[in-house]
Amino acid sequence: MSNTSDLMELKEELIREKYSAAESLLDGFDHTPRLAKAKGTPRAEKSSGIGTRRRFRSTTPGLVTKSTARAEGVHIIDRVEGADDGDNLTSPIQANVLYALRRALATAMVVVDQYSDHTGLSQLLKDNLGGGLAASRQSEFTELLAASSVISLHVFANMTSFLLANAHADASDVNVEIGEVEEVLTDNSHLALTGALWELDQDLAIFAGSEDKLIPTVTAFCEQLMEKVALRASNLPKLEAFTSVNYRVEEDDFTVSGFTPFARGKSSKLAMSFKKPNEIVGNHIAKYQAMKLSKMIMAYDFDRKLNPFVELGGFIFTFMGDGKPGTGKTILIQMMAGLINDYCQNAGYPFRYQNLSTESIDSYQGKSAQNAKAFFNNVIDPNVIGFGTIDDIDQLAGKRGDRQSSAGQLEITAVLMESFAGANTVVRGNCTFGMFSNYPENVDDALRQRAGARFLVDGPQSREDYIDILHILMGKNHNIPVGKHKLFETQQIKKAVARSFEAHSKPQEEALIKIYEQTTKKLGKLDTLAKIGTYLDNIQNVDERFTGRAIKNITDAIKVRAMDFELPDEWMEKPDLFLFKDYETKKNMIADLSVPITVDMVLQEINRYADSEFRYADKSDEIAIDNMVRDFGRQEEAKKRYLKGKK
Repeated sequence: MSNTSDLMELKEELIREKYSAAESLLDGFDHTPRLAKAKGTPRAEKSSGIGTRRRFRSTTPGLVTKSTARAEGVHIIDRVEGADDGDNLTSPIQANVLYALRRALATAMVVVDQYSDHTGLSQLLKDNLGGGLAASRQSEFTELLAASSVISLHVFANMTSFLLANAHADASDVNVEIGEVEEVLTDNSHLALTGALWELDQDLAIFAGSEDKLIPTVTAFCEQLMEKVALRASNLPKLEAFTSVNYRVEEDDFTVSGFTPFARGKSSKLAMSFKKPNEIVGNHIAKYQAMKLSKMIMAYDFDRKLNPFVELGGFIFTFMGDGKPGTGKTILIQMMAGLINDYCQNAGYPFRYQNLSTESIDSYQGKSAQNAKAFFNNVIDPNVIGFGTIDDIDQLAGKRGDRQSSAGQLEITAVLMESFAGANTVVRGNCTFGMFSNYPENVDDALRQRAGARFLVDGPQSREDYIDILHILMGKNHNIPVGKHKLFETQQIKKAVARSFEAHSKPQEEALIKIYEQTTKKLGKLDTLAKIGTYLDNIQNVDERFTGRAIKNITDAIKVRAMDFELPDEWMEKPDLFLFKDYETKKNMIADLSVPITVDMVLQEINRYADSEFRYADKSDEIAIDNMVRDFGRQEEAKKRYLKGKK
């Protein structure tokens, strides 16, 4: 993870020195595609006798004013200015697009120059040009050229998207699907940029027939290009000199942080009914953890782009809330979103909430995956506080090997698995993702295990719970006495949570109880790491799905217990007391509140996690057996009908 303290400012004069080279690319060049094919026939040119250029050119400072159009080649300026009904004047939107492209190209060139100077690529280029490049350095030279290529492409696409998104926010209402970007070349940075501009020209010709489609087409292209480049960069060496430094363009308030897209933090518009914690009865552990997590996220440091809870341990990046229908999963989402929203409004932080719904499943190949990736990227944006939910995930994400899962559902499963625990996943602590389901046994095992914490949403459980929830839902339009009961006494969160955790001192699922009793009978009290490790091994011997990832989730949950405290409400109400402190101060304040890890904590979290896995596995196995029984029955009936027809 790059550190924003390693900030390198890109001087404005260096960027402006590259304007001429950038303008030359936009004005016109020849390119023969190598990886992509022409996507379609460009829009028809004007009839003979009418110039292909406008009679009047933009007066935007620095843009090209000469008219040297050639019949062949790529002419981005002409293409952009042609995105209307033949108006001879350049519109503000067209001028902004050209300005963004020019400035992004110039910035990309400056970043590549600095990378080249830092890595020695500049000298290798000179040696190669003079024919003096040593054979022993040829491999290094090729690797550095490939690295500079993906750097130039990412910076160009990242900054173009950023400038256009902030200049024309209303353009996001228009959606353009351009498909995959293919002409991603890594021979050298110049060829990489010409290849990208050639493909952009192709997309503009097909999708930007009117001015309202111009910016959406360019930004869609940039998003696809950044995604393709990030994938390519994950397999390339020599990139540490770029990813370990953050580049800053002060005039645009733009920062390059590795291959992460940059955008100013903007809040999403929330249209939901928020709930307060006291409006939720039962669900003690789930409610308590949701309240803690809502405050944990607020410790995120926007300058450092990191949350102290991530460094200290105990931050929940993904969690699963499961329970029977009607036990309160939706109200838990409303409570958590409401808490974070209120905290962010008080601190002046941008908050973004998004739900991935079943509407994201699409019949077009690749579209479901694209929807899931867009959801993830929107929430994980390091410039906002994010909360993403996936309600009814058993319906949304397919289970591999299940013939009833559609291709779209399986695409979503693959994206979520990679996003939540992939090689390129960076947990900064600015967001969390909650998966909710009435039937978690129907969720793919590997995806379910990517949930770092389990929130059992079990609803009201006692006589007192039912009296309290009845009192809340009845409202005030009655005079019925409460009777012998102290309202909400059992809902006191600290006492309720303590009781709930103590209940997990021993297992609750029958299969796990047997393992626990056999282990303790042989080893006695599980009070050492060796004995606890033996208990874990015995669990794995019974259920092979209890893997190393399960152990990691358990240890993460234990670290959460070590942070078994809520940040004081006063810290949220008065941001100067905590939220606006520098990173190191916040980290020290949090560390002072932590408690030692105990054997009881470890066993409780092992039992809590293992109970849930055994519960899911038993139900999943029963469903699989039922399905097989039905299949066998169908086969028998089909055989009978077949033999009957033969007679």
